[in-house]
Amino acid sequence: MATDVPLGTLLTAPARTARSVVFILIASSLAVKAGGFAWDFLSYYVATGTGHGTAAAGAALTVFGVGWCLGQAGSGLLTDRLGQRTALTVLMLLSAAACFALVLARSLPSLLTVSLFLGMTMEAHRPAVSSAINDAIDSDAGRTRAQAMLYWSANIGIAICGGAGGYIAHHHGYRGLFLVNGVVCLGFALVARRTLSARPPATERQALTYRQVLSDPALRWIGVAAVFAMICAWGLVSVLPLLMTADGLPPTAYGTAMIANTVSVLVLTPPMMRFLVGRGEQLKYPLAPILATGSAILGMGITVAALQHTTLGYSIAAAILVPGEICYSVAIGAFISTAAPAGAAGRYQAVLSAAQAIASLPPLGIALALDAGGRVLVAALLSFSALIAVLACRPLARALRSTAGSAQAEDRALASTGAQ
Repeated sequence: MATDVPLGTLLTAPARTARSVVFILIASSLAVKAGGFAWDFLSYYVATGTGHGTAAAGAALTVFGVGWCLGQAGSGLLTDRLGQRTALTVLMLLSAAACFALVLARSLPSLLTVSLFLGMTMEAHRPAVSSAINDAIDSDAGRTRAQAMLYWSANIGIAICGGAGGYIAHHHGYRGLFLVNGVVCLGFALVARRTLSARPPATERQALTYRQVLSDPALRWIGVAAVFAMICAWGLVSVLPLLMTADGLPPTAYGTAMIANTVSVLVLTPPMMRFLVGRGEQLKYPLAPILATGSAILGMGITVAALQHTTLGYSIAAAILVPGEICYSVAIGAFISTAAPAGAAGRYQAVLSAAQAIASLPPLGIALALDAGGRVLVAALLSFSALIAVLACRPLARALRSTAGSAQAEDRALASTGAQ
């Protein structure tokens, strides 16, 4: 991981190195995901904590996903226009306020309203953190490793959140969890204020528009793949609670499944990262095949989960998902680190985060499918989603080759002009 990049415009404290900034941001991202109880336990809180039932829980998760889509566009814009420090500080303060509001919400209309604002702010840190990582590291492989570790930290955080929160909620209720979530968000806002510079880099002040960003065919195809792959991946925190609630299993069973996922992430991430990315300055493998493989594994894991009825079965399925999560993280990290133009990293990350947000919308459909067709219908829908993600990787690979070929042709033309 390169650490010799000038950081005067990035860091508040000149003594900090790029490595320390990246470490602080990834660790803070892990903490905010580990304390993300408002999202992880939103469905349980709506369904059983307030007594509104499974369908209402699916509706709350769907509204959360709508808010997530809306919030990502705004967070990417804030990051590229105002700078990482301002965007991260403001958005995490708003996220804390939404968590505290959830403590007070009881009626279904108020719960749905709060769910919308939770969605708008809960993942709002991702564009700013990704942009800061790209600024701090100057090699493709180094940025990819850091971006992949950012996704890895999110997976670890989510698993810790489910494992710890399940037992806490069972013994102490849900409202304390949401208070902790708000405090963690406040902490991340303070870290951003201390770690990042107050002024955006000059390249970010000349950021591309969303129209220009979305004209990139590679971004559009990887967005399609991300939507359908993440429908399977987010099943860990959305579909699983719905299925386990239908089976009458307590929050402790969900916590056990998340612990199985956490252990698998800890064991498998280091060797898989070495295999997929390597230790050099250049990427070891093309990202499209990695993404296709990860999508297939995610589909297999969540399909297995849809057919389970016991804590052990759900725990095994949660572990199966992990290699797919790692492949997905590496592929998305590689794309952000190599394809995002200068000044547009926030928007590129926002588009992909919005794709993941769209993937969080199906819980209401899954709840209805569970009532209408049972586990087999749910499994079929999830398998079909994974298939679409795999198929989208073929045009993605073509678009990436075309972009690379155009860049090489431009470099040759510039070299020829210089020689003359």
